[in-house]
Amino acid sequence: MNIKPLSNRVLIELRNEEEEKTTKSGIVLPDSMEKKEQSRGTVVAVGPGKMQKDGNRIPVSVKVGEQVIFSKPWGDDKKFEENDKTFFLVDEDEILAVVE
Repeated sequence: MNIKPLSNRVLIELRNEEEEKTTKSGIVLPDSMEKKEQSRGTVVAVGPGKMQKDGNRIPVSVKVGEQVIFSKPWGDDKKFEENDKTFFLVDEDEILAVVE
């Protein structure tokens, strides 16, 4: 996939959530139990940053390769699929945390 985000947007590859559908004790959770409003993923690409009125850019604070937790965008307009992988193109403000 060759996508270059613009402004303060970030391209995130959605983490495979299959592992979360089974608890540590082996109980399989139905899809209705997985309705979270956040998702985890890996940053694949970042934009150059948001342009200010004076012409300077505010750089994006996350880097390619970092694991992040982000607000799940519910619209399909931010979702891309390629080679059995799911990607989201989100604004930096939708990223809640970096997983260390």
